[in-house]
Parts: sequence; C-alpha cells; structure tokens
Amino acid sequence: MSTPCVVRVARDAADREACFAVRKDVFVAEQGVPEDIEYDAHDAGAVHVLAVAEDGTPLGTGRLLHGPAAAAKNGGDRAVGSLGRLAVTRRARGLGVGAALVRAVEEAAREQGLTAVDLHAQTHALGFYERLGYEAYGPEFPDAGMPHRAMRRAL
Repeated sequence: MSTPCVVRVARDAADREACFAVRKDVFVAEQGVPEDIEYDAHDAGAVHVLAVAEDGTPLGTGRLLHGPAAAAKNGGDRAVGSLGRLAVTRRARGLGVGAALVRAVEEAAREQGLTAVDLHAQTHALGFYERLGYEAYGPEFPDAGMPHRAMRRAL
C-alpha cells in the first residue's frame, strides 16, 4: 500500500519551512543530530524538494547542492551535484516516498546540467540507494556521529 503524495521543488517560504520541519523531526529529534549542524549556509542556495500528502501534510524532503557548494563536497567536480538531507517522516516510511524524493532531486540535477549525483549515505541506508542505482566508493567515515559512505550515480 502506498500513500498518495506529490513531490515538488519547494516553491516558496512555506514549502522551505516544511522541508526544515521534516529535517528537524527526523534528524534532530529522532537521530540526535545537533540542531546547530543540521542547518547550514548551503541551505540558502540549494534546491529543496518536498513530498506532501493529499491533505498537505509534509512527508519528506531532500536537497540538491550544485555549483561550488557541491564541488566542495565531491572533490571539486562542478558537473556533479550533491544529494543530501533526505528525510522521510515515520508515517511515510516504506511507502516509496524516499525513492520519489531521490528521483525528484535527480531531475533537478539534470535541469542544472549535471552529469551525476553524489551523496553521503548513512550506512544503514546503503541498500536503499543501491536499489536506486547508486554505487558506494571510498572508506566509511563519521558524519554527525554516524557512519556514512560516499555514493554516486551517473545521470
């Protein structure tokens, strides 16, 4: 069973606030990420995507960094975007919302003329991203106190 939802690029301040609220629920409240590192200077220039239920309830979010912000995360390649801050509310997990958000970020990356998307996946989520065509590379590393691996998918 799936939850009907709409996934869109955040179109206004209310959408961006909904994205930030989902991130706060998932990363700060559930996972214990310090709030002062959850939000960063990259948020202002990022493309944010938002999944909402038919009733308008936010279900998930993700962001795409491009240009210098992405290059700083991926070793300097401006043709590669950076998918990050992917979060799905408890209510919507297992319903395909996360995959829909990833595909929306990839579409936004194509619209920016990017050739690939990198991400830093929590190690428990490697299988999720592998099913979507991402390949892990490099060693495991800590981020916000949790183990991660770098992954990439060509577009």
